[in-house]
Amino acid sequence: MKRFTPPEQWQISSLETGAFAHLRELFKVNELTDWPAPQWFSPFLTAINENNIPITFEEDAKVDFGDRYYEQVIFETGVVPTRSENWHDLFGGFIWCLFPKTKALINHRHVQDIAEHGLQQRTKHRNALTLFDECGVVLAISESKWQQWLCDHQWKTAFVEHRHEWGKTIKPFMFGHANYEMLTKPYIGLTGKALFVCVPNEIFCKDLVTQYQYLDQALYEMINTDNCLTDNKKLSPLPLLGVPGWHDENKDDSFYNNTDYFRAKRRMRT
Repeated sequence: MKRFTPPEQWQISSLETGAFAHLRELFKVNELTDWPAPQWFSPFLTAINENNIPITFEEDAKVDFGDRYYEQVIFETGVVPTRSENWHDLFGGFIWCLFPKTKALINHRHVQDIAEHGLQQRTKHRNALTLFDECGVVLAISESKWQQWLCDHQWKTAFVEHRHEWGKTIKPFMFGHANYEMLTKPYIGLTGKALFVCVPNEIFCKDLVTQYQYLDQALYEMINTDNCLTDNKKLSPLPLLGVPGWHDENKDDSFYNNTDYFRAKRRMRT
């Protein structure tokens, strides 16, 4: 399989699909004419890491790593090393702005895990943290049926038959910055990892900023108190191009007939 490569140049056309609607609304990313500098994020940042240091962004080449790992630099200094003209790090910056408490907690969990097990040994917990950080999609749901349908890969039930309920009893929020990066050049097969967050119905009537604040607090508690990312068992595959509103081609119901992409759930043998 050919390795994914994002667009080399800044091009706003890569951010025009529904998957980037939140970034257009909250950050006016569609008005940018070139790559933003790391300091561009400053007005949007409220994050403080769990070492009680405010989060800032700095060009990767200017950061003194010493013998420290990326997550250790963030925890010890509050500086997020950010590569210039890089889609992956750009989207990572947006997630720090949108989910400041959760990102700080995940950073701390990485540092704790490294201190206990070292860099070479990847524990189930650290793998789950990484998977969610890179590929996670938060699905805010007010009805449990959504979790049942999507975990059971009942794609047409969730995406077609009940399409009209998206935004009313279920709403997707991107967490994984690698998902955003790959959606700059969407391809069949692109799959994220869903984490379901139960919310009251009235959340869907709130403004987008309030919704993110609510979910950030909820995620923090799920990870910190409920230990939902001890391993990856709580994460469910989600075909990103199937999410209503995220890809133009899924307006046609026949799009979901591709069973190589919208796969049936594999049944355990007894």
